[in-house]
Amino acid sequence: MRTSLLPALALLLSSLAHAQQPPAAAQQQQQEVVVKATKLGGDVYGIDGQGGRMAALVGPEGVFLVDAQSPRVTDKIVAAIKELSPSPLKLLVNTHVHADHTGGNENFAKLGVTILGRPALRAQLLNPRPAPGNGQVPPVAPPAALPVVMFDAPTTVYFNGETVQLVPLNPAHTDGDTAVKFERADVLMTGDVFRSAGFPAAAITNGGSVLGTINELDRLIAMAGPNTKVVPGHGPVVDRAALVFHRDMAVTVRDRVAKALREGKTADEIRASKPTAEFEERVGGPANFIAQFVDGLITELGAQRR
Repeated sequence: MRTSLLPALALLLSSLAHAQQPPAAAQQQQQEVVVKATKLGGDVYGIDGQGGRMAALVGPEGVFLVDAQSPRVTDKIVAAIKELSPSPLKLLVNTHVHADHTGGNENFAKLGVTILGRPALRAQLLNPRPAPGNGQVPPVAPPAALPVVMFDAPTTVYFNGETVQLVPLNPAHTDGDTAVKFERADVLMTGDVFRSAGFPAAAITNGGSVLGTINELDRLIAMAGPNTKVVPGHGPVVDRAALVFHRDMAVTVRDRVAKALREGKTADEIRASKPTAEFEERVGGPANFIAQFVDGLITELGAQRR
């Protein structure tokens, strides 16, 4: 009996080991991640790879980074930056806590980079909250991944002849969002408070707010001029006019939901009325963001009425 079980046991163990390996397609996709740097203005470059869009301000004083993407592509990011400038990496600011923007923090810190961020962001790295969508709790960030320079008021960094404005936002996508404006280059990094493709996405579990996101779009608009490159965490780089459209769309949908609630409509009735329908083709983005946006408005506006 024992002898006859051995081949079956070996087959089972082999199957389990195979099941635990990343699918070949996933392995190939990981190998094929391409990190691309694109000039945004002045000495500021956008960096696309794996995760939310980064930016790099390069110059003789060093490199100033916005966000850190996935840790899996740090080496490729560093190589792409070396193509732009031989200067050392010096500073990095996180726009918010999510792993596709902070995942590479530890790697960059080990390369000598000083990380800046909001106290609320650091607190959530130390005490992670359930992720929006899947509800999974991320692991506690290692000490090296934590911001060491804290700010909770507008802060200016003078670097490489550039004036970098770090603007803490009220709770919007999360409760630790920061917008970054490169004044001379006229480039505005919005993090995920604004996505140029997709409806506003507030991470409620991370202290975010749908209504707060709409309010902070006004702050972003005020920071942008007619020629400003508006650089979202996800989606194409756009201009101020696109940001204004996004704000106006969000306000229109908000007001429709508020009116329906005043009229005594139920949540199901509001959803069925499709208050976002006329904007969906132009806004684009993930389909699930539509329901999340409308449901978030129903919840937050409903709470205001109680």
